[in-house]
Amino acid sequence: MMNNRIKLDIISDVVCPWCIVGYKHLETAIEELGIKDRIDIEWQPFELNPDMTEKGENLRDHVARKYGSSREDSDRARENITKQGAQYGFKFDYFEDMKMVNTLNAHVLLDHAKPLGLQHQLKMRLFSAFFTEHKDVSNREVLLNEAEAVGIERKPAELALDNPQLKREIQEIESQWHQMGISGVPTVVFNRESALTGAHPQESFKQALQQLVAENGRADD
Repeated sequence: MMNNRIKLDIISDVVCPWCIVGYKHLETAIEELGIKDRIDIEWQPFELNPDMTEKGENLRDHVARKYGSSREDSDRARENITKQGAQYGFKFDYFEDMKMVNTLNAHVLLDHAKPLGLQHQLKMRLFSAFFTEHKDVSNREVLLNEAEAVGIERKPAELALDNPQLKREIQEIESQWHQMGISGVPTVVFNRESALTGAHPQESFKQALQQLVAENGRADD
């Protein structure tokens, strides 16, 4: 019996620009290798700012406070990330009043979407909502509308957001990843055995995947 599937856990946050860039590198590597039908992706929660208040914080102020970045640093970083995204067909549209927001509810909905087979679609939708469409992904109505846009029924999604137990479960999963040494995102875990942290170039992902494919091939001999 051949079990040649590759499980990828991608630990990330929907307000992390390098998470979508890193994913685009990974996606392109998978496509180039022609193994898309063998890959199972599960998005895992990570909050860049678990203590962020409901009203959020201006993104420039946030970056200055958290990383000590000047306005020039911030402009350069935005220009760089915008170029990186454009190479892979993702549009970053930074704007002056952009805010860093709390993402716990976004992760609750992503978990709700998993058994429906819609987690990946919702993740992509939320990246676009935040980085391209100037939407507040901490806002309940925004989240419910984006969930509906990918085919998730509104009422069950509302119930998920209203369930404090689901929030605790997300925080427990985040804590487990932290305990396993994951402190930066994106982190891609291959078959729960090895990992790459950061928005690695496409070639790095390609090499890691080729090695797994080869190992699977040997296991099937």
